[in-house]
Amino acid sequence: MVFQLLITSPVYAEAKQTVNIAYLAQEQKVPPALSNLDPFIENKGVLGAELAISDNNTTGQFTGQQFSLKKFIVPIDGNVADVFNKSIDGQFQFVVSTLPAEQMIGIADLPAAQQMVLLDASTRDDALRNEQCRKNVLHILPSRAMRADALAQYMMKKRWNKWFLVIGPNPEDRLFAHAIKRAAKRFGMKIVEEKIWEHTYDARRTAQSDVPVFTQVDDYDVLVVADEQGLFGEYLDYRTWHPRPVVGTQGLIATAWHRTHEQWGAVQIQNRFKEQSGRWMEEQDYAAYLAVRTIGEAATRTKSNELKAVKEFLLSEQFTLQGYKGRPLSFRAWNGQLRQPILLAAPRSLVTTAPVEGFLHPRTELDTLGYDQSESTCK
Repeated sequence: MVFQLLITSPVYAEAKQTVNIAYLAQEQKVPPALSNLDPFIENKGVLGAELAISDNNTTGQFTGQQFSLKKFIVPIDGNVADVFNKSIDGQFQFVVSTLPAEQMIGIADLPAAQQMVLLDASTRDDALRNEQCRKNVLHILPSRAMRADALAQYMMKKRWNKWFLVIGPNPEDRLFAHAIKRAAKRFGMKIVEEKIWEHTYDARRTAQSDVPVFTQVDDYDVLVVADEQGLFGEYLDYRTWHPRPVVGTQGLIATAWHRTHEQWGAVQIQNRFKEQSGRWMEEQDYAAYLAVRTIGEAATRTKSNELKAVKEFLLSEQFTLQGYKGRPLSFRAWNGQLRQPILLAAPRSLVTTAPVEGFLHPRTELDTLGYDQSESTCK
């Protein structure tokens, strides 16, 4: 009887459907050390992608799918386009990228890339979501406009209506300042003073004497700083002429991820990442994690590894992704931006999340952050 059961109830191993994902990055030059407290991290992004592949394959055990991640890290003096054409073209349909904006556009415009989905896990440029948008690119990190709107909502709630804007010397600082000005106009705030930080000296050595002089302007509610490289912004707190809070790229910041975030299951992924890598999860790690999980979720739901089926599902209203931030994430079909809550955090505490309660939208409150469909110039 036992023998009969064994031969009439065989277990057959089903062939797995393979989903191949390429991870494309380039080594970055180590920037000048601005603080010994924040060492340069070389492997931002890739460790988040590796954690996501593990999660994808956990689900894949039940769906008959196998996810693989192939990493292409181009040397500093290497040619990214050559690597893409030689090693990715014809072998991958899904590519996660942590390239800067200019290189991202260059790759997206290559003939081979037209038959791929490129998931941008590093840029925050509004232009890439508007006039320079590409139909084959999806953006994971919040744009500068989304971050500025998140800060503006909180400041509006606090009735910090008068802003003093300090802008750094770099092009990225001017881009963030533009987003801040847009947010001020959008939410009815007033920029009462605007100054460019032009000092070339080390702010650490002269901040105590020079910052009070620099910030000696008419009264305001909050100082908004645009200093994406961190050249001087950290030294504004507690040294301004008027005792006012600092927000923007330093002080209270708007970010996709922060090490103090612990709600909605975040503490579990924080601990898993730290156990794997020996450090805290950075924003770019989180973005790469979401990018790989995005492909995994879409492939699982569609039961497909084909580009057309996966991409159509990604941009449909049926696609949602859990991002450990209390609300399901989804893509804006008109510009490929991942809509998501934004964390407003101080250096050692999570202050709140945006959209802030009370800001409403006919589709979803998440679309109160950044360029809405009617404002988009993406064609």
